[in-house]
Amino acid sequence: MLNQESASSSVESESSSNNVDGCTSDGDIRRSNRKRKALPAEETSSRKRTKKTETIQDQIDAQRAEFEEKYEEKNQLGEGGCGSVFAGCRRADHLPVAIKHIPKDKVFCKHKDKNGRQISVEVAVMLKVESSTASSVGHSAPVSLLDWYDLQQELILVLERPMPAEDLAHYIEEHGGSLQEDEAKIIIQQLVDAAVHLKQNNIFHRDIKVENILIETDSDVPRLRLIDFGLSCINKKTSKYQTFYGTSAHVPPEWLNSCTYSAGPTTVWQVGVVLFEMLHNKDFRSTNFIRKRLKISSTLSLDCLDFLEQCLIKVPKQRPTLEQLLNHTWFT
Repeated sequence: MLNQESASSSVESESSSNNVDGCTSDGDIRRSNRKRKALPAEETSSRKRTKKTETIQDQIDAQRAEFEEKYEEKNQLGEGGCGSVFAGCRRADHLPVAIKHIPKDKVFCKHKDKNGRQISVEVAVMLKVESSTASSVGHSAPVSLLDWYDLQQELILVLERPMPAEDLAHYIEEHGGSLQEDEAKIIIQQLVDAAVHLKQNNIFHRDIKVENILIETDSDVPRLRLIDFGLSCINKKTSKYQTFYGTSAHVPPEWLNSCTYSAGPTTVWQVGVVLFEMLHNKDFRSTNFIRKRLKISSTLSLDCLDFLEQCLIKVPKQRPTLEQLLNHTWFT
């Protein structure tokens, strides 16, 4: 269910009426000599199933009622392959929120929690991020998960909604299709720092791209926030993956060559993809870059050029680590 105790449901027994099971009209209770006729096993089983179904539906109805009482849902913000996102607010204090509706058949990745329950990996990852960040609402790069509701046929996530903010794709577009190198450096440094934090908590986002990055625009220095952990996973250092989750246009070369990829090198590649799209006014496609149909601009500074080339090295073992990227001379 959600982040609170499951809604309980109780069935009160009906009061006994007169002339039933030895109850006489004057209210004296006597032991009945009659034996109750046993119900057929199939009928008993059917009744149990019906009662269980009613109990589950009661819990779902209670959760939906709690959600509607606590939050007001407004206009739709977007729709993707994994669900729809709506603007909203928390009724108690009018805090802006994003409300994400995910049909159950679109919850592609699941995680077993400490109690053995199968829950959405997006929920598991965001709870793990929050537990590692003190007072994370408004303070961490990943947006915070405020509430979640498991309603059988759909999952509802209530997320922090930074205001004012827009995704990096629109931000780039509004700045003429590309950013100045100095501004790109500020954003990328925050992105690498956020990726290091996720790595330290064994979280692999798997789909870092301009559409999954929010830029807060209420100050002179843009601030980065990461969104959409729907394809993420809790990662082990030695894990190699043989099923690709992410944006197909941005697959790392190792996936194209051997159908395997790992967290660190893939994340570094995705950082390179984001930086390329910020600086070039072009959509990045891995196959075009590998075949040299897409080239890095020669007008970049030497440090920026080196940083981008290092991220987009075709051999994963030769790419720098995220920690090495943080210490790159471009940032000093």
